[in-house]
Amino acid sequence: MGRPIRTRRQATLASLAAELGVSRTTVSNAYNRPDQLSPELRRRVLETARRLGYPGPDPVARSLRTRKAGAVGLLLTENLSYAFRDPAAVGVLEGLALACEDAGVGLHLVPASPGREDVAAVHRAGVDGFVVYSVPDDDPHLAAVLERPVPTVIIDQPSLEGIDRVGPDDAAAVGKIAEHLVTLGHRQVGVICMRLARERNDDFVSATRQSGAHFHVQRTRLEALAVAFSAAGVDWAGVPVVERFDHTVDDGASAARQLLDAYPQITAVICTSDILALGAMAEAERRGLRVPQDLTVTGFDGIAEAERIGLTTVHQPVLEKGKTAGRLLLSSGERSAPKTITLPTELRVGRTSGPPRTVDEPWFGG
Repeated sequence: MGRPIRTRRQATLASLAAELGVSRTTVSNAYNRPDQLSPELRRRVLETARRLGYPGPDPVARSLRTRKAGAVGLLLTENLSYAFRDPAAVGVLEGLALACEDAGVGLHLVPASPGREDVAAVHRAGVDGFVVYSVPDDDPHLAAVLERPVPTVIIDQPSLEGIDRVGPDDAAAVGKIAEHLVTLGHRQVGVICMRLARERNDDFVSATRQSGAHFHVQRTRLEALAVAFSAAGVDWAGVPVVERFDHTVDDGASAARQLLDAYPQITAVICTSDILALGAMAEAERRGLRVPQDLTVTGFDGIAEAERIGLTTVHQPVLEKGKTAGRLLLSSGERSAPKTITLPTELRVGRTSGPPRTVDEPWFGG
C-alpha cells in the first residue's frame, strides 16, 4: 500500500492571530474593516495569511453574525438562460449588476421556470433583498418572496400596494402606438401579445382572458389599445389577439402566421414586444408582403435589433430600469414608505409603419 497523503491543516483566524501576535479582532479587521488598521499592519496580516494558507473569514459564519448576506436576489419566472438570451432582460440584468457593483454587493439569480410550484429556491436564497422581474400576480415564487422579512422591489409587474416598483407607464406608451396607427388610417388591426397567465395558451385570446390576465403589463397594454381603437370607431371585440407563451422570434413568426391566415384583411400587426415583432416581420417576408406598403408592424422595447432594422416601436430604458431598481432596493432602509418610479418612454417611428393599403392596391401575400 502506498503511504497516506498528508495535507497541511488549514490555518484558522485564531492560529493566524497567534502567529502574528495580534488579537483575532485585528485579523478580522484586515478583511472586513481595513480602515481600522494601518496600511503596514494590514499588509503584514494578509501576507502572513497567504503564507499560512488562511482563506479569510468564513462567509457563512460572517453572515450569521452580521445577519447580512451581502447579495441581492433577482427573481425571474423564466429558465435561467432567458436572462442571458432576451435582449430586454439582458439590459435589465446589466443595470441591476451595475447598481450592485456600485454598492459592493453580489447578485444572486433565483430562476423559477414557468409551471414550477417548488419555491425552495426562494427560501434557500441567502440575500438581503429581492428584485422581482416581471412575474404574474398569482405566482407562488412571488408569494414566497413577500413572506421573507427582506425588502423587495418589483420591476414592471405586478403592481402591489405597499411594494416598491419600477417601470414605464404602459398605458400611455401603448397609447402612442395606437394614436400613430389611427392617424395613419389603420382600422383593421391585429395584435400579438406575450403570455397572459401561467398556463400555456398559444392561440387567439378571448375578451375574458384579456381582462383577467395575471400579467398586468400585458393586460394594461391590451386595455389601452382597446380604449384608443374604440375611440376611433373600431369594435375591439372584432380585433384578433394572438397570445404566445414563449418569447422568441420563432413564436412571433408563428403567431403572425396564425393571425394572417385567419384575418388576411388586417393592415397592421401590433406586437407587445420587439422580439415578437421581429418574428412578425420574418413571416411577412416569407409571405412576400411588403412592410409597410402591405403590412405595418410595430413593437415595444427598443432593443438594438429593432433599431437596426428601423422598427416602429416604443423605446424604454431597460438598463436604467435595472439600475434604478437596484438602487431603490439598496436604499430601502432609508425610507419609511414605498416608492414607485415611472420611467420615460419614447415612440420611435421607423420604416415599418405607413398608411394602410387601399382596396385598389394588390395584396402580395400568399
